[in-house]
Amino acid sequence: MSEFVAQRVTRTYVQNVKAPPEQIFPLFCPVRQTEWLDGWEYEMVYSKSGFAEEGCVFKSRSIGDKDAVWVISKHDPESFIIEFVRVAPQRWIGKVYMELERRPGFTNVYVTYRFTALNEEGNAFINGYTEKHFIAFMKWWERSINYFLKYGKKLKKPRPGRK
Repeated sequence: MSEFVAQRVTRTYVQNVKAPPEQIFPLFCPVRQTEWLDGWEYEMVYSKSGFAEEGCVFKSRSIGDKDAVWVISKHDPESFIIEFVRVAPQRWIGKVYMELERRPGFTNVYVTYRFTALNEEGNAFINGYTEKHFIAFMKWWERSINYFLKYGKKLKKPRPGRK
């Protein structure tokens, strides 16, 4: 038996979103996320309502997760808390916890990602999931949702050759 030692990483960021929590919270949904996050692709597996809810299961095919499976483990629209369990089979398991806090004229969105490796391939993923990478992703996400809330359309990700 090998001497595998699982790596774990936790990254936290606070987004500043210029809208009230009631307007923002429904956008943290696999379906609604397609409205505001360029490059987001998903496949709904199970949802009674067709949208985010506790027990909702979906797969993502973007942002480096060709086969990630997500489960919404907590969905509390009254307290503005949502939590996802995210699994990349045979590589890693993650938890994404988000809590929205109303502030005068904006909302703080506290986002915490925690990944635990399931094998050496998972360890390689975790070792590459740097603070710099995470912050860049969170800032892109923050710009994207603020752009959508202001203009009602998706902010396009810069791509080579695109003007």
